[in-house]
Amino acid sequence: MSWAGKIATLFLRSQAATVDAWQERATSPGTGFASARSESQCVIERKSRVTVHEHGRYSTGVEDLPYRSVPEAAVGRLAVYLRVLTSMIEQGVTTMSSEVLAGAAGVNSATLRKDLSYVGSYGTRGVGYDTARLVEHIERLLGLTRHHSIAVVGIGNLGHALANYPGFPDRGFPVTALFDLDEDLIGVPVGGLPVDHVDSIPAVCAEREVTIGVICTPVPAAQGVCDLLVAGGVRCILNFAPVVLQVPDDVEVRRVDLAVELQILSFHQVRRCGGNGVGPVVDPVDPIAVSR
Repeated sequence: MSWAGKIATLFLRSQAATVDAWQERATSPGTGFASARSESQCVIERKSRVTVHEHGRYSTGVEDLPYRSVPEAAVGRLAVYLRVLTSMIEQGVTTMSSEVLAGAAGVNSATLRKDLSYVGSYGTRGVGYDTARLVEHIERLLGLTRHHSIAVVGIGNLGHALANYPGFPDRGFPVTALFDLDEDLIGVPVGGLPVDHVDSIPAVCAEREVTIGVICTPVPAAQGVCDLLVAGGVRCILNFAPVVLQVPDDVEVRRVDLAVELQILSFHQVRRCGGNGVGPVVDPVDPIAVSR
Protein backbone atom coordinates (compact mmCIF):
# COMPACT_ATOMS: atom_id res chain seq x y z
CA MET A 1 0.00 0.00 0.00
CA SER A 2 1.29 3.50 -0.85
CA TRP A 3 1.93 6.19 1.76
CA ALA A 4 -1.26 8.00 0.75
CA GLY A 5 -3.28 4.85 1.22
CA LYS A 6 -1.71 4.21 4.63
CA ILE A 7 -2.49 7.76 5.79
CA ALA A 8 -6.09 7.48 4.63
CA THR A 9 -6.46 4.11 6.37
CA LEU A 10 -5.05 5.41 9.67
CA PHE A 11 -7.31 8.46 9.53
CA LEU A 12 -10.40 6.38 8.91
CA ARG A 13 -9.51 3.99 11.73
CA SER A 14 -9.06 6.89 14.16
CA GLN A 15 -12.53 8.16 13.31
CA ALA A 16 -14.33 4.80 13.19
CA ALA A 17 -14.41 4.42 16.98
CA THR A 18 -16.66 7.47 17.42
CA VAL A 19 -18.86 7.14 14.33
CA ASP A 20 -21.15 4.47 15.83
CA ALA A 21 -21.78 6.48 19.00
CA TRP A 22 -22.59 9.68 17.12
CA GLN A 23 -24.79 7.78 14.64
CA GLU A 24 -26.74 6.10 17.44
CA ARG A 25 -27.18 9.50 19.04
CA ALA A 26 -28.39 11.09 15.81
CA THR A 27 -31.06 8.44 15.19
CA SER A 28 -32.31 7.93 18.75
CA PRO A 29 -35.82 9.30 19.38
CA GLY A 30 -36.27 11.80 22.18
CA THR A 31 -32.71 13.12 22.04
CA GLY A 32 -31.61 16.70 21.64
CA PHE A 33 -30.84 16.02 18.00
CA ALA A 34 -34.38 14.92 17.25
CA SER A 35 -35.98 17.96 18.86
CA ALA A 36 -33.43 20.60 17.87
CA ARG A 37 -35.15 21.39 14.57
CA SER A 38 -38.30 22.60 16.33
CA GLU A 39 -36.28 24.35 19.03
CA SER A 40 -34.37 26.31 16.42
CA GLN A 41 -37.59 28.09 15.48
CA CYS A 42 -37.75 29.71 18.90
CA VAL A 43 -36.33 33.17 19.33
CA ILE A 44 -33.31 33.20 21.63
CA GLU A 45 -33.13 36.54 23.38
CA ARG A 46 -29.58 37.72 23.49
CA LYS A 47 -28.07 41.00 24.55
CA SER A 48 -27.16 43.19 21.62
CA ARG A 49 -23.67 44.55 22.03
CA VAL A 50 -20.50 45.17 20.12
CA THR A 51 -17.26 44.56 21.96
CA VAL A 52 -13.87 45.40 20.55
CA HIS A 53 -11.48 42.48 21.09
CA GLU A 54 -7.98 43.21 22.30
CA HIS A 55 -6.54 43.15 18.79
CA GLY A 56 -9.14 45.50 17.29
CA ARG A 57 -8.16 49.05 16.46
CA TYR A 58 -11.66 50.36 15.72
CA SER A 59 -14.59 50.67 18.10
CA THR A 60 -17.12 50.98 15.28
CA GLY A 61 -19.33 47.91 15.02
CA VAL A 62 -19.66 46.13 11.71
CA GLU A 63 -23.36 46.99 11.66
CA ASP A 64 -22.49 50.70 11.54
CA LEU A 65 -20.34 50.43 8.42
CA PRO A 66 -21.75 51.41 5.02
CA TYR A 67 -22.77 48.30 3.09
CA ARG A 68 -20.47 47.21 0.30
CA SER A 69 -21.03 44.18 -1.85
CA VAL A 70 -17.74 42.30 -1.69
CA PRO A 71 -17.22 39.15 -3.81
CA GLU A 72 -16.55 36.03 -1.75
CA ALA A 73 -13.24 35.43 -3.52
CA ALA A 74 -12.12 38.94 -2.58
CA VAL A 75 -13.02 38.32 1.07
CA GLY A 76 -10.69 35.32 1.10
CA ARG A 77 -7.87 37.34 -0.43
CA LEU A 78 -8.39 40.19 2.04
CA ALA A 79 -7.79 37.72 4.85
CA VAL A 80 -4.51 36.75 3.17
CA TYR A 81 -3.49 40.41 2.83
CA LEU A 82 -4.21 40.89 6.52
CA ARG A 83 -1.95 38.00 7.45
CA VAL A 84 0.87 39.33 5.28
CA LEU A 85 0.50 42.88 6.58
CA THR A 86 0.44 41.74 10.20
CA SER A 87 3.65 39.79 9.64
CA MET A 88 5.28 42.80 7.99
CA ILE A 89 4.28 45.13 10.82
CA GLU A 90 5.88 42.73 13.31
CA GLN A 91 9.08 43.10 11.28
CA GLY A 92 8.90 46.88 11.50
CA VAL A 93 7.60 47.57 7.97
CA THR A 94 5.48 50.74 7.90
CA THR A 95 4.75 51.08 4.17
CA MET A 96 4.43 48.60 1.31
CA SER A 97 4.01 49.05 -2.41
CA SER A 98 1.20 47.23 -4.19
CA GLU A 99 3.78 45.16 -6.10
CA VAL A 100 5.46 43.94 -2.91
CA LEU A 101 2.18 43.22 -1.11
CA ALA A 102 0.74 41.48 -4.16
CA GLY A 103 3.83 39.32 -4.53
CA ALA A 104 3.79 38.31 -0.88
CA ALA A 105 0.09 37.41 -1.14
CA GLY A 106 0.47 35.51 -4.42
CA VAL A 107 -1.74 37.76 -6.57
CA ASN A 108 -1.12 40.36 -9.26
CA SER A 109 -1.13 44.09 -8.55
CA ALA A 110 -4.37 44.74 -10.43
CA THR A 111 -6.25 42.17 -8.33
CA LEU A 112 -4.77 43.62 -5.15
CA ARG A 113 -5.82 47.17 -5.98
CA LYS A 114 -9.32 46.01 -6.90
CA ASP A 115 -9.67 44.09 -3.63
CA LEU A 116 -8.40 46.99 -1.54
CA SER A 117 -10.88 49.34 -3.19
CA TYR A 118 -13.58 47.55 -1.18
CA VAL A 119 -12.03 48.78 2.06
CA GLY A 120 -11.69 52.34 0.76
CA SER A 121 -7.89 52.38 0.79
CA TYR A 122 -6.03 53.22 -2.39
CA GLY A 123 -2.54 53.94 -1.15
CA THR A 124 -0.30 56.87 -2.05
CA ARG A 125 1.43 57.09 -5.41
CA GLY A 126 5.18 56.69 -5.03
CA VAL A 127 4.85 55.71 -1.38
CA GLY A 128 2.57 52.70 -1.21
CA TYR A 129 0.21 51.63 1.55
CA ASP A 130 0.48 52.56 5.21
CA THR A 131 0.56 49.03 6.67
CA ALA A 132 -1.01 49.87 10.04
CA ARG A 133 -3.78 51.92 8.49
CA LEU A 134 -4.50 49.23 5.90
CA VAL A 135 -4.73 46.60 8.64
CA GLU A 136 -7.30 48.78 10.39
CA HIS A 137 -9.42 49.03 7.25
CA ILE A 138 -9.31 45.30 6.52
CA GLU A 139 -10.01 44.31 10.14
CA ARG A 140 -13.04 46.56 10.18
CA LEU A 141 -14.43 45.18 6.91
CA LEU A 142 -13.88 41.56 8.01
CA GLY A 143 -15.66 42.18 11.30
CA LEU A 144 -12.57 41.59 13.41
CA THR A 145 -13.26 44.61 15.59
CA ARG A 146 -16.23 42.93 17.26
CA HIS A 147 -16.45 40.21 19.88
CA HIS A 148 -16.32 36.61 18.65
CA SER A 149 -16.83 33.41 20.59
CA ILE A 150 -16.19 29.94 19.16
CA ALA A 151 -17.77 26.60 20.06
CA VAL A 152 -16.25 23.29 18.91
CA VAL A 153 -18.50 20.23 18.72
CA GLY A 154 -16.91 16.78 18.48
CA ILE A 155 -13.74 16.52 20.56
CA GLY A 156 -11.96 13.81 18.60
CA ASN A 157 -8.52 14.23 17.05
CA LEU A 158 -9.53 17.27 15.01
CA GLY A 159 -11.58 18.83 17.79
CA HIS A 160 -8.66 18.44 20.22
CA ALA A 161 -6.31 20.11 17.76
CA LEU A 162 -8.66 23.06 17.20
CA ALA A 163 -9.34 23.51 20.91
CA ASN A 164 -5.61 23.69 21.62
CA TYR A 165 -4.66 25.87 18.64
CA PRO A 166 -3.25 29.17 19.98
CA GLY A 167 -3.75 30.99 16.69
CA PHE A 168 -7.51 31.38 17.22
CA PRO A 169 -7.46 33.57 20.34
CA ASP A 170 -4.42 35.41 19.01
CA ARG A 171 -6.54 36.54 16.05
CA GLY A 172 -9.64 37.39 18.02
CA PHE A 173 -11.44 34.01 17.87
CA PRO A 174 -11.29 32.54 21.39
CA VAL A 175 -12.74 29.07 21.87
CA THR A 176 -15.27 29.41 24.70
CA ALA A 177 -17.22 26.14 24.54
CA LEU A 178 -16.50 22.47 23.78
CA PHE A 179 -19.10 19.73 23.31
CA ASP A 180 -19.15 15.98 22.90
CA LEU A 181 -21.41 13.02 23.74
CA ASP A 182 -18.72 10.75 25.15
CA GLU A 183 -19.41 10.53 28.89
CA ASP A 184 -15.71 9.94 29.51
CA LEU A 185 -14.95 13.38 28.05
CA ILE A 186 -17.65 15.37 29.84
CA GLY A 187 -16.03 17.71 32.36
CA VAL A 188 -12.51 16.90 31.18
CA PRO A 189 -10.55 20.07 30.35
CA VAL A 190 -9.23 20.34 26.81
CA GLY A 191 -7.12 23.39 26.10
CA GLY A 192 -8.04 24.61 29.58
CA LEU A 193 -11.80 24.41 28.87
CA PRO A 194 -14.08 21.64 30.24
CA VAL A 195 -16.10 19.64 27.72
CA ASP A 196 -19.90 19.96 27.98
CA HIS A 197 -22.48 17.44 26.77
CA VAL A 198 -24.11 18.05 23.40
CA ASP A 199 -27.51 18.34 25.09
CA SER A 200 -26.39 21.66 26.58
CA ILE A 201 -25.43 23.25 23.25
CA PRO A 202 -28.42 25.64 22.95
CA ALA A 203 -28.22 26.89 26.54
CA VAL A 204 -24.42 27.21 26.70
CA CYS A 205 -24.14 28.90 23.30
CA ALA A 206 -26.81 31.43 24.22
CA GLU A 207 -25.23 32.10 27.62
CA ARG A 208 -21.70 32.51 26.25
CA GLU A 209 -22.86 34.42 23.16
CA VAL A 210 -21.22 32.02 20.75
CA THR A 211 -20.97 33.57 17.29
CA ILE A 212 -19.33 30.71 15.35
CA GLY A 213 -19.87 26.98 15.74
CA VAL A 214 -17.31 24.46 14.46
CA ILE A 215 -18.61 20.98 13.65
CA CYS A 216 -16.05 18.17 13.88
CA THR A 217 -18.43 15.23 14.23
CA PRO A 218 -18.99 12.22 11.98
CA VAL A 219 -21.46 12.72 9.13
CA PRO A 220 -24.52 11.12 10.78
CA ALA A 221 -24.44 13.61 13.67
CA ALA A 222 -23.57 16.77 11.76
CA GLN A 223 -27.10 17.92 10.91
CA GLY A 224 -28.38 17.34 14.43
CA VAL A 225 -25.46 19.26 15.90
CA CYS A 226 -26.07 22.05 13.41
CA ASP A 227 -29.72 22.27 14.52
CA LEU A 228 -28.65 22.51 18.16
CA LEU A 229 -26.20 25.32 17.35
CA VAL A 230 -28.88 27.23 15.46
CA ALA A 231 -31.27 26.73 18.39
CA GLY A 232 -28.61 28.37 20.57
CA GLY A 233 -28.52 31.46 18.38
CA VAL A 234 -25.37 30.62 16.41
CA ARG A 235 -25.57 32.10 12.93
CA CYS A 236 -22.16 31.16 11.50
CA ILE A 237 -21.00 27.55 11.20
CA LEU A 238 -17.72 26.03 10.05
CA ASN A 239 -18.41 22.43 9.04
CA PHE A 240 -15.65 19.82 8.77
CA ALA A 241 -18.10 16.96 8.18
CA PRO A 242 -18.36 16.01 4.47
CA VAL A 243 -22.08 16.68 4.22
CA VAL A 244 -24.31 19.55 3.06
CA LEU A 245 -26.16 21.05 6.02
CA GLN A 246 -29.70 22.37 5.86
CA VAL A 247 -29.92 25.72 7.63
CA PRO A 248 -32.23 28.75 7.79
CA ASP A 249 -31.60 31.59 5.35
CA ASP A 250 -29.96 33.74 8.02
CA VAL A 251 -27.29 31.15 8.85
CA GLU A 252 -23.95 31.14 7.03
CA VAL A 253 -22.15 27.82 6.57
CA ARG A 254 -18.60 27.22 5.35
CA ARG A 255 -17.57 23.65 4.62
CA VAL A 256 -14.01 22.38 4.84
CA ASP A 257 -13.61 19.01 3.13
CA LEU A 258 -9.98 17.92 3.22
CA ALA A 259 -10.66 14.96 0.92
CA VAL A 260 -12.03 17.29 -1.75
CA GLU A 261 -8.97 19.53 -1.47
CA LEU A 262 -6.70 16.50 -1.93
CA GLN A 263 -8.72 15.42 -4.96
CA ILE A 264 -8.28 18.88 -6.47
CA LEU A 265 -4.54 18.66 -5.92
CA SER A 266 -4.59 15.22 -7.53
CA PHE A 267 -6.31 16.74 -10.57
CA HIS A 268 -3.57 19.35 -10.93
CA GLN A 269 -0.90 16.70 -10.48
CA VAL A 270 -2.40 14.67 -13.33
CA ARG A 271 -2.45 17.75 -15.55
CA ARG A 272 1.22 18.32 -14.86
CA CYS A 273 1.84 14.77 -16.04
CA GLY A 274 0.24 15.64 -19.37
CA GLY A 275 -3.28 14.56 -18.45
CA ASN A 276 -2.54 10.88 -18.99
CA GLY A 277 -2.94 9.90 -15.36
CA VAL A 278 0.61 8.58 -15.17
CA GLY A 279 1.72 8.17 -11.60
CA PRO A 280 1.95 5.69 -8.73
CA VAL A 281 -1.12 3.52 -8.28
CA VAL A 282 -2.78 4.00 -4.89
CA ASP A 283 -4.63 1.09 -3.34
CA PRO A 284 -8.27 2.10 -2.79
CA VAL A 285 -9.43 2.32 0.81
CA ASP A 286 -12.77 0.73 1.63
CA PRO A 287 -14.29 2.89 4.40
CA ILE A 288 -16.91 0.28 5.22
CA ALA A 289 -14.31 -2.41 5.76
CA VAL A 290 -12.17 -0.07 7.86
CA SER A 291 -15.12 0.99 10.05
CA ARG A 292 -15.68 -2.64 10.99
